[in-house]
Formats: sequence, C-alpha cells, structure tokens
Amino acid sequence: MTSIGGAEMVDWNLAVTTASRFVRPGPEVSRDEARAVVAELRRHAKAAEEHVRAFTRMTPPGGEDAIHDTPVLVVDRPGWIRANVAGFRAVLKPLLEKMQERRSSLPGGAVIGAVGGKVTGVELGMLLSFLASRVLGQYETFAPPTRDLPAGAKGGRLLLVAPNIVHVERELEVAPHDFRLWVCLHEETHRTQFTAVPWLRDHIEGEVQAFLAETEIDPGTLLERLREAAQSLAGARPEGEAGEDGGRSLVDLVQTRAQREILGRLTAVMSLLEGHADYVMDGVGPQVVPSVTEIREKFQQRRASGAGRLDQALRKLLGLDAKLRQYRDGERFVRAVVDEVGMDGFNRVWTSPNTLPTKQEIAKPADWVARVHRKADGAP
Repeated sequence: MTSIGGAEMVDWNLAVTTASRFVRPGPEVSRDEARAVVAELRRHAKAAEEHVRAFTRMTPPGGEDAIHDTPVLVVDRPGWIRANVAGFRAVLKPLLEKMQERRSSLPGGAVIGAVGGKVTGVELGMLLSFLASRVLGQYETFAPPTRDLPAGAKGGRLLLVAPNIVHVERELEVAPHDFRLWVCLHEETHRTQFTAVPWLRDHIEGEVQAFLAETEIDPGTLLERLREAAQSLAGARPEGEAGEDGGRSLVDLVQTRAQREILGRLTAVMSLLEGHADYVMDGVGPQVVPSVTEIREKFQQRRASGAGRLDQALRKLLGLDAKLRQYRDGERFVRAVVDEVGMDGFNRVWTSPNTLPTKQEIAKPADWVARVHRKADGAP
C-alpha cells in the first residue's frame, strides 16, 4: 500500500477527476460519425496487424492467439486518462511505497500525506489533461486490466484515441481513411514488438523498476516539480519560460549516477521501438496508404513545429522533446541496419537483452552490426 491511515501519496481518483474536468473537448462529430470512426479504426487495426507481421517477419510464439490476448481499444480522451492513471499507479507503486516509508517517519507525516496526496492528484491530473488531447495511439506495456479497460494476461493493450485522430486529420487536411490506417500501422507495430518478443516487457519493466529503486528524491521536491509543470500548464508562468533550473525535464531532476546508466539503456531501447515503428509505417505505407507521402510530410512538419511557446515549455519539462529525437534517431538506426544486413539480419536485435543496441550504437549502427553480426558469424 502507498498510504498512511488511508491517505495515499497520490490521490489517483482525484487525478482522474481533475484530468477529465480540464481536458479539452474533442472535435465536433455526430453520433453516427463517431460510430463510423470507431468501426473504421477497429478494421484498420486488424488490417495493420497483418501488414506489419508480413513486413517485419515477426510472429508471436503463440501465433495469433498471443496477439489477440492484448486487446485493441478505441477510446475517447477520458478513457485514455483512466487507462494511463491505472498504468502510472502500477508502475510507480514501488517508488511511492519507498517515499511513503520516508514520510511516515516525519512528525505529522499522516497529515502531510493526506494533503500532499490531494495536491499531487490535482497536479498529475492537470498534466494528463494536457497530454490527453495530443496522443493519437499508445501501446500500454504495463497496463493492468480494469472493469471497463481490459488488458492482456500479463498486462498490455493498444489504445487508439479516436477524437485526437480526427482532430489531427482535420488539422492536416489529409484523407481521413488513409490517415487512420497510417496511425494504426505505427501503433500495431508496437503491439507486434511486445507480443513477438516475450522477454521484452519483463526486460523494460526490470529497467524501469531499477531506475525507480535508485530514486533518492524527497517527496516535497517531487511535489514541487509537479507543481511547476502544473503552473506552466495553467499559465502561472510566462509562456516559454521553463523555470530557474534551465528547463530540465522531470526525468532529469531525479537522476543519480546509477540512474543515468539505466536511463541510457532505456533511451536506447525506446529509440529502437519508436524508430522501428516509424520505419515499418513508412515501409508498409506506400503499398496500402495512397496518400502516405503527403501525410508523412505534413505530420513531420507538425512534429517539428510543435504548437505555441507554452506547448514547447511543457514538452521540455515533460521530456517530450527527447521522445521526438527517439523517433528520428531510432528510425535512422533501423534503416541503416536493414540496408546493411536485411530484415532477417535486423531481427537479431530481438534475440535477447544482450543484442539490443546501446545508446552509442543507436548513433553508430555499424558498431551494432559489427558486435552482433560479424563477431557472431566469426568474422574478424
């Protein structure tokens, strides 16, 4: 448990309520239009599954049953919020228990915990309200099943956020049917990665938990950082101003030396996963998405430009700029390796944690090829 006398370090219910209250409304669609979008996204997810498996040559050990064990859910913005709060709660449990133990030894710890849990719940909710209108799709690796949001036996589900997809396709003025399939290709690649590589989930979870176990941050400091992010979102700080710390992200603020090493490994694997999804999306796209060139060009411009200065400040604080670099750097790595050794040669990356690229190898794909291929094949 992460509470003292019933007072949790984070009031998760309040986080959901706050985020749902402040999230922007989605685009205007009729009931019939909404039903049609949901149905089409489900069809596209099924089609994307077959396209991705054929292109990547990645097949789950359990065949189709393993893929279908992790459901595809078409959700609205509040649904995305509920799903992510459940995921955060599961992943952060060890860290919150550690922080709770520290707080319980302080005078008045129970009172501080009760107040702090409410404050943190509100602030987490504000951050999620910002993100909920921007995510198009997401493979939730550690998601526990809930009553209205099922997940696989070991966790995991694919979310497609229908109102956000409609919003972006309208903003970019691209063909809706093409754009929806294009998004599904990227997200389905993530589902294929985790279902075809059974050890991947446990490996990443182990790295995340090792990162959290190394966290030596005072609960008050964490609350302060969350408060800074929430104040930026609420406009309390001038737009574009990221704070006295020079605009470091929340992740940067909790790093020890050991954490930096773990974070380097996590950055490498996330770059691989995101870059692989982009590579697959581009590889399959020309065959099945007629307007893929236009979509890709417009979407890249949107990624590069971001939104206003407030958006840019929050991206920095939340570490979202790093995620954008992961797409770019990871895609370059995958493309270079496939060009050198082919798709089957690239797929050696999924053999074990030891064959994952390092952060340095993501930048220098030839070093990964030399380590994994030439040495394994007996080349000098």
